[in-house]
Amino acid sequence: MVISLKELLDDPELADIDDPEEKFVTSGVSWQMYEALLAKLEDNSHYRVTYLDEILEIVSPSIRHENIKKRLAILIERYLYLKRIRFSPMGSSTIKKQLKGAGVEPDECYSISEKKNIPDLAIEVNITSGSIDKLEIYRRLGVAEVWIWQFNRLRLYHLREETPSEFLDTYGYEQITSSELLPELNIALLEQCIQISDEI
Repeated sequence: MVISLKELLDDPELADIDDPEEKFVTSGVSWQMYEALLAKLEDNSHYRVTYLDEILEIVSPSIRHENIKKRLAILIERYLYLKRIRFSPMGSSTIKKQLKGAGVEPDECYSISEKKNIPDLAIEVNITSGSIDKLEIYRRLGVAEVWIWQFNRLRLYHLREETPSEFLDTYGYEQITSSELLPELNIALLEQCIQISDEI
């Protein structure tokens, strides 16, 4: 389906997204249309926009989604401070490369050690499954590690640029049990802590 920029920006479905985990997906979207939409939504941090090969997905996260995302961020950042690991929080910054035909807004992302334009670690919270495979986007952007929270578990993936053909199903990422960026972090404990309802 090919749509014009005006149709995309004026789409009533996009304007009326009020369901807690509403999703809008369309194809045939040029890079210029994607950039125009990002500009339109610049002052509205409520939406997450993902782009891959002319397919566009806009998600309006639920309160539950945002709660888990925030808990993850708080716990990871406390760990980094405690271990005195230098990092730069990048939040839900838009990461994109036109030549790669990919753009994404992670739920949280971080540069470890020094500031970079592309994060070392991206975190995705999946309450409902997405329509676009985020690992392919992150591979094109060169993000070293991706953590995906789904079904009350964290799945960790590390990019294997030297042997991508061994991990075709996961777009060059190897699923790992502990982080290679933060090897001392106890992932099982982190999963337990995320699910504790009392924030204190």
